[in-house]
Amino acid sequence: MKHLRNLFDITPDDFFEILDLSTEIKSDFQNGIRKPLLERKILALIFEKPSLRTRNSFEAAMMQLGGGSLFLTTEETGMNGRESTTDIAKVIGGYSDFLVLRTFSQQLIDEFASHACCPVVNALSDEFHPCQALTDMLTIRECLGTLAGKKIVYLGDSNNVAASLAIASAMTNCRLHICGPEGYEFSASFLSRLQQEYPVFEIEKSSTPSQAVTDADVIYTDVWASMGQEAESQARKQAFADFRVDVELMRQAPPDCLFLHPLPAHRGEEVTDDVIDGPQSQVFAQANNRMHIAKGLLVWLASKTENNSVLESS
Repeated sequence: MKHLRNLFDITPDDFFEILDLSTEIKSDFQNGIRKPLLERKILALIFEKPSLRTRNSFEAAMMQLGGGSLFLTTEETGMNGRESTTDIAKVIGGYSDFLVLRTFSQQLIDEFASHACCPVVNALSDEFHPCQALTDMLTIRECLGTLAGKKIVYLGDSNNVAASLAIASAMTNCRLHICGPEGYEFSASFLSRLQQEYPVFEIEKSSTPSQAVTDADVIYTDVWASMGQEAESQARKQAFADFRVDVELMRQAPPDCLFLHPLPAHRGEEVTDDVIDGPQSQVFAQANNRMHIAKGLLVWLASKTENNSVLESS
């Protein structure tokens, strides 16, 4: 049985299988075809953090694939201390074909994967955001035709989004340039693991955005303070002030350079309106692709779990 606790759980071949499957299912969707590939399957969504894209993309994906979904908060599951994590994972896993968790703690996702009897998907934790990185690469490939050799410049905090983007870049032979202030780099433990898994992959690093973007194929940024970091908001605004993506910075990049953002955006902070709403922005195509990646990922997990081809059986 496969899980997606983070992108280290899958191989580059797996990654491209999910992208290809998502592309195929998306093409069917655009042609008015909705195959019931997950008919009568049940997805349980367990959220400690609220979300617009994550919840709706997975619920829409399951409905369009013929299945159903259950949405559960911390209080409803008993994760507020009423029951042990082990018991909760075993009970909900027994009711469900997939568990999707959006949590403050990577440890919670790892615990669920250890005890649940169905695939567990990390829909965001403090350390990783693998579904977002799959979405990012699907969007880049759709826009640019290929991934290998493309340069992604990520401006800002080396957070969970950046970590998954780094693993995805290593898997797909993209170039990744991290441009941000001192004190907000990847942890030594993450870099060590990335180097161990992908020894030939190197992350380019700098602190001068105008130089970093001169040959960029993609400029990517995220909020400066995520949920749970509100107390650091003012300090982060000062630290990241020089890393805002505005029209002037986009002019330093090639004219066909894409702009991406995982959303939600704090408009006027990490990105200006004229960039996120501008002609180079693929932010809303990127957001829509969250649903198509959810479909491809769930169908792929089902095929691996059941040891058969869901596509061939429908």
